Amino acid sequence: MDATRNPLVLNWTGRAPRILVLGDVMLDRALIGSCERISPEAPVQVVDVRESRRQLGGAGNVVRNCLALGAEASLVSVIGADAAAAEVRALLTDCGAGDQAVFAEADRQTTEKTRVFAAHQQVVRLDTEVRTAITRESEDRLLDCLQAAGPLDAFIISDYAKGVVTERLCRAAIAWARNRGLPVFCDPKGRDFTKYSGASVLTPNRREAADAVGYPLSDAASIERAGRQLRETLKLDHCLITLGEDGMALFSAEGVHRLPSRAREVFDITGAGDTVVAALAVACAAGTDVRRACEIANIAAGLKVAKLGAATVSRDELAAELARGPHGMPPSAKIKTRDEIGRIAAAARADGRKLVFTNGCFDILHRGHTELLQAAAGMGDVLIVGLNADRSVTGLKGPDRPLQSEDDRAHLLAALAAVDYVVLFDEETPLELIAAIAPDVLVKGGDYAPDAIVGADLVRARGGQVRVVPLLAGRSTSAIVRRLT
Repeated sequence: MDATRNPLVLNWTGRAPRILVLGDVMLDRALIGSCERISPEAPVQVVDVRESRRQLGGAGNVVRNCLALGAEASLVSVIGADAAAAEVRALLTDCGAGDQAVFAEADRQTTEKTRVFAAHQQVVRLDTEVRTAITRESEDRLLDCLQAAGPLDAFIISDYAKGVVTERLCRAAIAWARNRGLPVFCDPKGRDFTKYSGASVLTPNRREAADAVGYPLSDAASIERAGRQLRETLKLDHCLITLGEDGMALFSAEGVHRLPSRAREVFDITGAGDTVVAALAVACAAGTDVRRACEIANIAAGLKVAKLGAATVSRDELAAELARGPHGMPPSAKIKTRDEIGRIAAAARADGRKLVFTNGCFDILHRGHTELLQAAAGMGDVLIVGLNADRSVTGLKGPDRPLQSEDDRAHLLAALAAVDYVVLFDEETPLELIAAIAPDVLVKGGDYAPDAIVGADLVRARGGQVRVVPLLAGRSTSAIVRRLT
């Protein structure tokens, strides 16, 4: 979409914002399965694990979110010298952040969090961690890394109270960043927030803010009192309190700005705070003012909580949601290029969402088409429709077709609620497009034998499914054309 027409779009040009993150990195594991029985050994659920995932958590998840939003991001942290540490380093290298400023303490245990999911619900979480402060030697090494850092646009402190963000280190890091003219974004923990004094933006959630001020944030008046108190006593430029289903409240010199929640459905709040601070920092680093950046962060948080686990929000997803506005996404925002749909598919797959693909000419949209698309949408989380371009339709149907241009056909498909994305293809078959998207479910309408469907072998080779949805009798573009003539 055209960034110049929407002030909320991350619209930097020339280069990506450069973000440095200091904080507690951890290894997040997710065991995903189903639960249909109780153990005969004890009154506990039995989860049949079908999938295992690992990813960066804590400050590492903040880095992942910054990268997903198109920024350059690196991490400054301390871990152990154990097997989990090796996995953390490998994940940092794989995502492009690198581990050059991540140091090991031989006697330290790397934090691990293992979450067990069944039917999209978190059943239990297992934590393996230490919370002792890092050594003074480690503090000095981290400070040396800050001093040696190259050009930056923003600095994030992601404190998970696992011992990396000590009071001495935190105060020195904020002073270093402010002396360099960098905005400092702090995601805090604990009851005493004084070590975050002088930050540009502090982002506590409701409970964290309540712990810090010593009273519950139960209504608008108490929230406003707490926000003003934190901002004034800590000498913050801004304080952003996240309020879950009640949205956010931004406290600045100009007063308070309330933002309603943008979440349409909530599956899992894990990592929502990481998404907020990352989106806020990236938007500000790209030149957006803080109030607008908070609106972007609020939208990003709404996208994140609809995903399972510590998922990230991509720049493409955020741009599409910004285009959606309060009244729904316009059709044009659903129509993607092949490169765009490849990135969207990869991001959805990384977040554990099931991709469904179908294709066709859709020359005159009719009930048979809509029932096919509705059925396909129910087979997964994201429905991508491959649409034959005009040249492809002519090659398949003859010189008198299509009856409607590819642009009109794409917009009509995109206007349907069942359709998430539309992508055009010029080839006679969608084989190359299917290979690029790598769907979990391939759907075709009609009387096809599953093995005769183009791309069936590719999908099955990846462990996916091929489904055939019978079309309604007498409903076809050709039949409509015959009646009209």
